[in-house]
Amino acid sequence: MNPAWKPPLLGVLAAIAVTTSMDATGLTAFSALPLFPLIVAFCYLQHLSPTAIGFTWGRWRYFGIAVLYPLLVLGTVALICLAAGAVSISSASWRKTLLNIALVTISTALVATLTEEGFFRGWLWASLQRAGRRQLPILLWSSGAFALWHLSWVTLTVDKLPLAQIPVFIANAAVIGSIWGLMRWMSGSVLIASVSHGLWNGLTYVLFGFGTKVGALGIANTAIFGPEVGILGLAANVLFAAALYALWRAAQPAIARAAKLATECSAAEVIAADEHRAPPFAGGNQGDV
Repeated sequence: MNPAWKPPLLGVLAAIAVTTSMDATGLTAFSALPLFPLIVAFCYLQHLSPTAIGFTWGRWRYFGIAVLYPLLVLGTVALICLAAGAVSISSASWRKTLLNIALVTISTALVATLTEEGFFRGWLWASLQRAGRRQLPILLWSSGAFALWHLSWVTLTVDKLPLAQIPVFIANAAVIGSIWGLMRWMSGSVLIASVSHGLWNGLTYVLFGFGTKVGALGIANTAIFGPEVGILGLAANVLFAAALYALWRAAQPAIARAAKLATECSAAEVIAADEHRAPPFAGGNQGDV
């Protein structure tokens, strides 16, 4: 095995092992927290800076994409559910619902930055780069690891899913992870992925519920209509992931041209500054009278 592969492999195995142990022993509420010390330990061992693992602000337009994703996908799913007659909101308390959405969104965004996003789209992404992987394989590897890390949550805890929903959820987790990975790739920031993660969780778990739990929209048939465990949610996420990747690939030539132009402009400015800089003894030979 290439020695450069050892840190990412050991890190992912450690994360899955610790989280699985905690999920199996009733500590699910805290099972993501060990990801933070793993981030710190492996960053120290590999000499990875906070900037290298994506702890930096991205451009504001990428925050727009982070917000657009859950609003567009979940809004589309909700409209289809409404058209299919699957929505029942007669007993919903919308003031409480909006408060819960805000609380889950904010808390998830903050915690995910230091745990799930910081680990999978942060340290693991940078560690795979250190191992010499290109961006697309990094996107696929990190998304697959993210999905596998969730397996114990849906099989060993009180939130465990019906057997038929588990493959759909794992596939969906990989697709959703790839969408947040694309945001990391595009922006260089895990903070943007964390914002999207927070809003996704806030809207999904409060409005749609999870597994057999019904959310504020009263959708009971989550195996079909659920954003994470349903066929409709998987299809919507696949379409968004494909569209986002296609747009990102199409933008690459323009990004490359802009980077080249910026480099050329910087070089021209340096040359111009050198030409205008007065040389030593500009007034001529100091020995002349």
